Amino acid sequence: MNKFAVLVLSTLCITSHAFQVAPSLVQPTRSFSRKSPLFVAAEMTNGEASPVVKNIDKDIAIARKKLEKYEAKLTEFTSKIETLEQKKKNYLEGMSLGKVEQNFSETTARSAVKAMMWRVIAGSVTFITTLKFSSNIAYAFKVVGSDFFSKAFTMFMGERLMNKNSAGRKGGADSAGRSVAKALIWRLFAICNTLTVCFFISKDFSMASKVAGSDALFKTFLMVAYERVWAKIEWGKEYQVEFAI
Repeated sequence: MNKFAVLVLSTLCITSHAFQVAPSLVQPTRSFSRKSPLFVAAEMTNGEASPVVKNIDKDIAIARKKLEKYEAKLTEFTSKIETLEQKKKNYLEGMSLGKVEQNFSETTARSAVKAMMWRVIAGSVTFITTLKFSSNIAYAFKVVGSDFFSKAFTMFMGERLMNKNSAGRKGGADSAGRSVAKALIWRLFAICNTLTVCFFISKDFSMASKVAGSDALFKTFLMVAYERVWAKIEWGKEYQVEFAI
């Protein structure tokens, strides 16, 4: 064997021994940042997702719940729009076919607001008339206070009862005749109420009759005007369209 062959064999032996002694010199090391995507993938153990993936899944679930909620709302309003469109179509078709009756009813909120606003107006009138005949502010306040609490609820109930009768309601509003009838019916109750309250407080029937009498005369006309104003207000009306061919 010549010298060149001996040299090659010696070199191979030395190289093989070096790999056996220091294998780390030929094997790559795993070094990467904990914030890198590789670290997230490396955290996958036994098929369980990392905390980052769990948080993302949680946000996805929340977003899906909100989406379902808004989809339900969208369906609700879409249905409502379709109903109103059909109602409009029926109304327009009815106008072309024959006479359309625009009857309506008043909501509970409308009746309550009407009753409370009238009590404020009527109470102011009662205070002035009571003060004029008694010249006693304390007495006037007692009458107005008792009047307010005794009539506020009863007027509201009267409005709800009158609402069940559609007589005098034409063209989407109360007629003048209906307003006069309501004012007269209410006055019959109110004059008895005011007379009783005034007499109970003052024990003077003459004064009580004067207050109730002047109240009734002035408030009858005032209430007719009040009803005519409310007849022009659309808030709180629920229309019930009927067709007569």
